[in-house]
Amino acid sequence: MKNPETTSLPNNWALRFFSIFTGQAFSLFGSSLVQFALIWYLTQETGSATILATASLFAMLPQILLGPIAGTIVDRGNRRIIMITSDALIAVSTLFLAYLFWAGVAEIWHIYLILAIRSTGGAFHYPAMAASTSLMVPEKHLSRVAGANQTLQGFISIVAPPVGALLVAVLPNQQILMIDVLTAFMGITPLLFFPIPQPPRKEVSVSAPQASFLQDLKAGFKYMAAWPGLLMLGLMAALLNFLMAPTSALTPLLVTKYFKLGALELGSLDSYFGVGMILGGITLSMWGGFKKKIVTSLTGIFLFSFAILAIAAAPPDKFWIMIVSMAVLGFMMPIVNGPIHALFQSVVEPDMQGRVLSLVGSVAQAMMPIGFLIAGPITDASGYQTWFWVAGILNLVIAVCGFFVPALMNIESNHKVQQSDVNEQVSAPETPVIP
Repeated sequence: MKNPETTSLPNNWALRFFSIFTGQAFSLFGSSLVQFALIWYLTQETGSATILATASLFAMLPQILLGPIAGTIVDRGNRRIIMITSDALIAVSTLFLAYLFWAGVAEIWHIYLILAIRSTGGAFHYPAMAASTSLMVPEKHLSRVAGANQTLQGFISIVAPPVGALLVAVLPNQQILMIDVLTAFMGITPLLFFPIPQPPRKEVSVSAPQASFLQDLKAGFKYMAAWPGLLMLGLMAALLNFLMAPTSALTPLLVTKYFKLGALELGSLDSYFGVGMILGGITLSMWGGFKKKIVTSLTGIFLFSFAILAIAAAPPDKFWIMIVSMAVLGFMMPIVNGPIHALFQSVVEPDMQGRVLSLVGSVAQAMMPIGFLIAGPITDASGYQTWFWVAGILNLVIAVCGFFVPALMNIESNHKVQQSDVNEQVSAPETPVIP
C-alpha cells in the first residue's frame, strides 16, 4: 500500500525543499553557536585538554554507535516525524542545560550528557534529511543541491566562530543556548507545513511475514556488501576521512611549532578555508560537475592532493604557501564531497538510503579517532609535516586508482542492474546456522 505522504515531484519542488533547507540552515547555525559557547566555557573553566577531548568523544560516539540502527529506523519509519522528533529532542536538551546555567548548578558532566543527547538527535536527523533529499529534488539537480549545502557549511564555518566569540563576551551562557532553542524551532516549523515524501515500499505478499527490525538492519549491511561499486564508494569516503581528519588536528601544531606563528595566523587559515569552501560550493551549484559524478569527485581528490603536498613541502619561512593551499583545499572540498553525497542519493534505492548513509557515516566518523591514534605517534616521531606527506601521497593514489576501477567508474550506469542483483541477495532466504 502506498504511503499517503508518497508523492511524485511537483513542479514547485524547489519551494518545499528550500523552505525545509532554510529552516535547517538556521538550526545548523544555532548548533554551531552552542558548540562554540560550550567549548569556550570548558576551556575557560578547566583549561584541560583531557576534558575537551572527552567532550569531543561524547559528541562523536553516539553517531558512530547508533548510525546503522538510526538508518534502519529512518527507512522503516516516517522521516518527517523522525526529523521533527530529533530537532525537538535537541531543543529540549539544550533548554534543560540553559536552565542549569541560569540556576548556577551546571557541571561538566551535565555538558557531557547534553552533548551526547544532541549527538543522538543528529544520528537520526542526518540520515532522515539526506535520504529524503533524493525524493524532494530531481536527480539532475542533486549535485547542485549538494553544492549549496557545502556553501552553507563554508559560510557557517566563517561566520559562527566570530559571532560566537561576540556573544560569549556580551551574553551569559543560558541566553546563547536559548538562541539555539529558537533556531531549532525555526528548523521544525517548515516540517509542520510541508510533507516529506516516503520511499515506495516493496510489495510483500499477504502470507509473507513482515521483516523484523534486525532483518532490515542486516539487509542494509548485505546491500552494501553485495554491490562492489557502492561498497568501494563507501570505503573511499572512509579512507578520505581517515587521512584528512588528522591534518585538521595537526594544523595548530604546524602553525605554532613549525612556522613559529600565532593565533592570528591560525585563525586566518580557517577564514581562507571557509572562503574557498563557499566559492567551491557556488561553483558546484552553478556547474553541476561532470556528467559522471564520480569523475568530479576523483578529479577533486586528485587536485587537492597537491595542495596537501604543498603544505608538506612548504619551508618554515613560506607561510603563504599554506594559506594558498588551505584556500585550494576549501575550494575542492565541495567538489569532492558534493558529488559523493549526490551519488549515494541517486544510485541507492530510496527505501535503503537511511541505512546506507548511516552505515557509511558511522564508519567514516569512526575513522577519525583511528586516524588521530595513528597520526599522533607518527608526527611525534618524525616531524610536523610527515602526516601531510602521507595524506597527500595516499589521496593521490586513491584518486588515480579510482579512475581504473570499473565497478566505481560505472556505478551510475550499471546501478539498476546491480540493484536487481542486490535485491535478490538481500531478499533470499537464509540458511539457519547453528552456533
